[in-house]
Amino acid sequence: MLPNLSVFWVILFVLVLTFVIERLLLRPVMSVIRAREQAIASARELAQRSASEAQAATAEFERKTAAARAEIYRQMDEMRRTALGRRAEIVAQTRAEAETAVAEALRQLDAESRAARRRLEADAETLGAAAADRILGRRAS
Repeated sequence: MLPNLSVFWVILFVLVLTFVIERLLLRPVMSVIRAREQAIASARELAQRSASEAQAATAEFERKTAAARAEIYRQMDEMRRTALGRRAEIVAQTRAEAETAVAEALRQLDAESRAARRRLEADAETLGAAAADRILGRRAS
C-alpha cells in the first residue's frame, strides 16, 4: 500500500517549514543568544578585572595612607623632641637668670647690711658718747 500523495505533500511542507523556520527564526534567535552569552562573559571578565584593579588601588591607598601616617608621627616626634629641647634650654636659661638675680640680690643685701652695720656702729659710738656725756655731765674723751 502506497501512501496517499497528500502525506508526501504534508511531509514536504513540514520539511519546507522546518527549513524556513530554522533559517528565518531559529538562526537569528540563536545568534542573538550567542551574542548575549559572549556579552555576559565579557562583562564578567571586565567586572573581575575591575574588582582586582579596585583591590590593588585599595591596597595602594592603604599603603600610602600608612606611610603618610608614619611620616606624620615621625614629624610629631621630632617636633616634640625639639620642643622639649627648647623647653630645657628655656628652663636652664631662666634658672641661670634666677641664680644670677639671687646672687646679685645677695651681694647687694650683703653690701647693704655691711653699710648698715657701719652706720649702726658709728651711730652706736655717737649715741654712746652722747649717753656718757649726759651721764657724766661732761664730755668724755
